[in-house]
Amino acid sequence: MAIVDRIYESIVRLGLVASLARPGGNLTGINFFNGELIAKRLELLRELVPTAIRVAVLVNPADATNSESALREVNVAARAMGLQIQVLNARTSGEINAAFATFVRARPDALFVGGDAFFNSRRVQLANLASRHAIPAVYPGRDFAEAGGLMSYGSNLTDALRPLGVYTGRILKGAKPAELPVEQSIKFELVINVQTARMLGLDVPDKLLVAADEVIE
Repeated sequence: MAIVDRIYESIVRLGLVASLARPGGNLTGINFFNGELIAKRLELLRELVPTAIRVAVLVNPADATNSESALREVNVAARAMGLQIQVLNARTSGEINAAFATFVRARPDALFVGGDAFFNSRRVQLANLASRHAIPAVYPGRDFAEAGGLMSYGSNLTDALRPLGVYTGRILKGAKPAELPVEQSIKFELVINVQTARMLGLDVPDKLLVAADEVIE
């Protein structure tokens, strides 16, 4: 099923809008893809670390809806790729430290960081811990790669947020949110930090370098 079809089903199923074209009620805006990109992030991680079998997945249980949805997607994608998943929960900075401490005895081959606002606010901590434990990791947005994370894949936020100003202006001029279609964030970006890759002893395949929207040296 296409990503757009899946996000349509999830938004409508949650009762947030009647449809993407005519949301109804008093809600409209920009939809960011997150869980729908999980399989792609795992594929990219596997391309960069082809020997990876055991993958730790970090989620925030404080956001139960998103974390449960993410874990469902991760498990489906992992089974298809023959990966073994180890779930780690963290809702505080201390719990992030504790999650990484488990790597000393239960050594995963790679780390998958779930999309979460709290994790984004702790991106420097996450990138530093991943480097300290020499664990290849994939993240949901470019902010992580810019903070020293190995690789990110997700929506291009600059491109996605641009229509918000247009919508704000239209609503201030009298347009009804119910009649403004929910815009889809369909521009995704792959960012690879090759400096981090070198530190981890990884050779980034040419295929990934060519596909990357940005390579951080």
